[in-house]
Amino acid sequence: MLNIKLIYKIIGSLLFLEAVFLLICLGISLFYMEDDMLAFLLSFIIIIIGGILFRYAGRNATNTLGRRDAYLLVTLTWIIFSLFGCLPFLASGYVSSPTDAFFETMSGFTTTGASVIDDVERLPHALLFWRSLTQWIGGLGIVFFTIAIIPSLVGGNMKVFSAEATGPIRAKMHPRLTTTAKWIWSIYLLLTVGCAAAFYIFGMSIFDCLNYAMTVTATGGFSTHNDPTGYYHSAGIDYSSIVFMFLAGISFTLLYTSIFKGRIKQLFKNSEFKLYCALVIICTLLIVIFLCIYNNYTVDDAIRYGLYQVVSFLTTTGVFNVDAAQWPHFTWVVLCVCMFFGGCAGSTAGGFKCVRGVMILKIVRNEFKRILHPKAILPVKVNDTNINYSAQVTLMAYFAAYMFLALLSYLVMVLTGIDNTNAITVALSCASNIGPTLSLEIGPSMSWTTLPIAVKWILSALMLMGRLEIFSVAILFTPEFWKDN
Repeated sequence: MLNIKLIYKIIGSLLFLEAVFLLICLGISLFYMEDDMLAFLLSFIIIIIGGILFRYAGRNATNTLGRRDAYLLVTLTWIIFSLFGCLPFLASGYVSSPTDAFFETMSGFTTTGASVIDDVERLPHALLFWRSLTQWIGGLGIVFFTIAIIPSLVGGNMKVFSAEATGPIRAKMHPRLTTTAKWIWSIYLLLTVGCAAAFYIFGMSIFDCLNYAMTVTATGGFSTHNDPTGYYHSAGIDYSSIVFMFLAGISFTLLYTSIFKGRIKQLFKNSEFKLYCALVIICTLLIVIFLCIYNNYTVDDAIRYGLYQVVSFLTTTGVFNVDAAQWPHFTWVVLCVCMFFGGCAGSTAGGFKCVRGVMILKIVRNEFKRILHPKAILPVKVNDTNINYSAQVTLMAYFAAYMFLALLSYLVMVLTGIDNTNAITVALSCASNIGPTLSLEIGPSMSWTTLPIAVKWILSALMLMGRLEIFSVAILFTPEFWKDN
């Protein structure tokens, strides 16, 4: 039987945490004396009331969280956080449509980075900071972020972590989940501070470098300017972004063991990391060649812009320092490959994940060997871990579900009158949590405002499913989930 009362109790506590973040934004609004002060105050009061009501509904709950409870808790948390999180946009009047406000907030928390706001530069400082903060919180995962900060709220439950964590292999730094969460949070914070410092050195204002650092390390892509890092036209800022996007796309567990434990060799022995680096090198090289031949770029510019876009798309950050929609169509194909694969499992990046790519490549290789040697026993091993048959079936099921969702979203958008190029890139963009697309209508310099209302709700659901890796959300729609036996 589902422990609904405990779920209410935990969600109520999490809403109090969200209220604290809004209080920070209220302080920023007071500092700049802008017109969104009342909006944040009103949102803060509503969320506090909501938290109290949820806590009241969960009074006398037994502190036993089952597997089904964990999946329901994680999905509801992301939806409710987004519903309450969109209040500042609506209350301030800068986003008038509830659909657009929810879409913007869900895009933030899932670190997708798709925006329905045409001119972000008209937003007051506090609203800009709130947009960036949603991505920074969502980069680690809302519930996992809470486990690191206040473990008592969710008890450091491994079932909750499994429901929200990304990737098919769960690597642990420490036997206790709360200790693991604190280490990961520490690495995340260190990357954010380092990124902000680098941006400040290369000329960003303090406010901008904080916002950009949060969204770059979260691989989200929201910015405080209409033209993300291209606004500064700085090679230093571009290369700093590349470094920190690349680092944020690596498994935090791998970063911990290789850097904090001094086992650098493990980094270069890791199969997923090697595929991740290979994709960066090969895709960048292909784009550089095409930019030099067809767009008359100098080698230096081709490397700078090509590497930036490859790392941005591979880590699903989705920021641009140039309008890649004007590049040759072959480069679009290369970037779509990056968009599909995404970063490493256990990072803030979205996408299919490189470790799954490694597994599929090894399964395909084994099939070729099995044709020649039908009786051979051919294990699939990734980083000294044997992938059992059930895990391989799960992998192929995830791949099928991923492609099915993207195809279904594509068909729905085509039926609503959206052209083929837009439809397929938008579907892949939301499923991979990357944000911007490569089409001319909804591309690097355009917003998603033009999409029909129904499509925005579908894409909001797709972003959530992409962030929670489909099954955590899809399981709620099966009859078996709601049966007590």
